[in-house]
Amino acid sequence: MWTVGVDEAGRGPVIGPLVVGAVALPTADLGMLLQQGVKDSKDLTHKKRNELVNWFHEQSKQRGWKFTLIECGPERVDNGVQTTGLNLLEVELFAEALTQIRQQVDQPVHVLNDACDVNEQRFTDRIAARLPQWPWNDSTIHSEHKADTTFPIVGMASILAKVERDNRIQQLTEEIGIPLGSGYPSDPNTKAALPNLLQEAEPHPALRWSWKTVRRAWNEKYGVDPPTRRYEDGSQQTLFDYQRRL
Repeated sequence: MWTVGVDEAGRGPVIGPLVVGAVALPTADLGMLLQQGVKDSKDLTHKKRNELVNWFHEQSKQRGWKFTLIECGPERVDNGVQTTGLNLLEVELFAEALTQIRQQVDQPVHVLNDACDVNEQRFTDRIAARLPQWPWNDSTIHSEHKADTTFPIVGMASILAKVERDNRIQQLTEEIGIPLGSGYPSDPNTKAALPNLLQEAEPHPALRWSWKTVRRAWNEKYGVDPPTRRYEDGSQQTLFDYQRRL
């Protein structure tokens, strides 16, 4: 039996991707996460998160642990918000991550998700409905609020997702040449950067155009709503794609 933890990082920011991480370990190895001090990424320092990611990758090589990261760029986030809503977009991303894990682990699994829906069971059912050939042999799936705090394996997924997103934001910061902060609307550096990302005919591609923060700033600057963003279904661009277009 294996245990799988799934969580996301970057649901609320106005800049950059939403990243979903999934981690799979033999259930017998779960105690190693607790011993190493794995917990919710928000409760750890930047340094500690990076140390744990390095430790996890080393253990993955030695013990065959599995993981996957799904990056959902701002275009897809905007499309999700404007069509099905953010919760259903996360359902799709969690299901994509679990489908990739299934390709790596052909054994019964117990899946633990950090629920983003107020209704935990609904979140579970929606993910399960999108998993190919579910139910998998002797496998179970469960979603819970604050699972990243309760279950270290979900905490590890949150750490991998958080570090991946932070790395993408750092790359974009270096490319644009101004401090972007964390990308959250309340971050002073993000607030200061926003006007510089609204100088062209369209908002910068790394922004989430559907966010009220962007729509309000664009309207204040130009007196109209920002243009409608085009999205090609199936394209999942990363910040590397945006950098090539700068």
